[in-house]
Amino acid sequence: MASSAVDNVLPEALQFRPTSPLVDIGANLTHESFDRDFDDVIARAHAAHVNTMIVTGTDLAHAEQAIALSGQYPGLFATAGIHPHDASCWNAELANKMKALHAHPKVVAVGECGLDFNRNFSTPAEQEHAFEAQLALAVESGLPLFLHERDAGVRMREILAAWRGDISDAVVHCFTADRDTLHGYLDLDIHIGLTGWICDERRGHHLRPLVNDIPLERLMVETDCPYLLPRNLPAKLKGRRHEPALLPWIVKEIAQWRGISEAELGSATTQTAQRFFRLPTES
Repeated sequence: MASSAVDNVLPEALQFRPTSPLVDIGANLTHESFDRDFDDVIARAHAAHVNTMIVTGTDLAHAEQAIALSGQYPGLFATAGIHPHDASCWNAELANKMKALHAHPKVVAVGECGLDFNRNFSTPAEQEHAFEAQLALAVESGLPLFLHERDAGVRMREILAAWRGDISDAVVHCFTADRDTLHGYLDLDIHIGLTGWICDERRGHHLRPLVNDIPLERLMVETDCPYLLPRNLPAKLKGRRHEPALLPWIVKEIAQWRGISEAELGSATTQTAQRFFRLPTES
């Protein structure tokens, strides 16, 4: 991809290198906003010690792009799934194509898949059908699940409970829900991914007292970039596009509310991600 990004250079105040290498488990690097400076984005991530990034595949085209990027750039891996917004597109042909993608050595999870009853771009029935079909593919492939849930916690937990004995593992990415929903997932031995949402004092403050409820061995961190730019940054960022190099600021916020050092949190979440996604430890 092209590399020319004078306007996208991070201000010096935002250049933050943690002591532990980090894994960004959810980066939408196929988003068009990264097209103009992708090489610089990766270089800035590495400079920030974010050496491993899981590129999210939310539909067939983006999953294929994520796999292509993972083949071009060391430290990048891919997920492959159909987001609940696109569940109405699910059919046998798509299922077969997804199954083939799941066999690719750079694909480390089935997803992003799940339920979103907030917007209902696909009907709840269509979402549940596509979700359960992808649960079956996860069982067949043995891959863990990269899950999306919004305003659908009760139904998501019901479905996952029925499948939990067969799926290898699962993470609810970008968790933003309440205590009851969190503990419902933890009771199912589900992992939790936290984003910059926790840095937002307007809508993420409810997450702050919950971070200590999450066992450290089941917590992972992510940017969900280019979305959810953290609000704890000490300098303004032109364009407000989020990117993996800013993951350390999310780690900083979570560590503060958990009452542990950034180094401890970073090391633990990296070890958890390496184990969960079966990543090479040298990445």
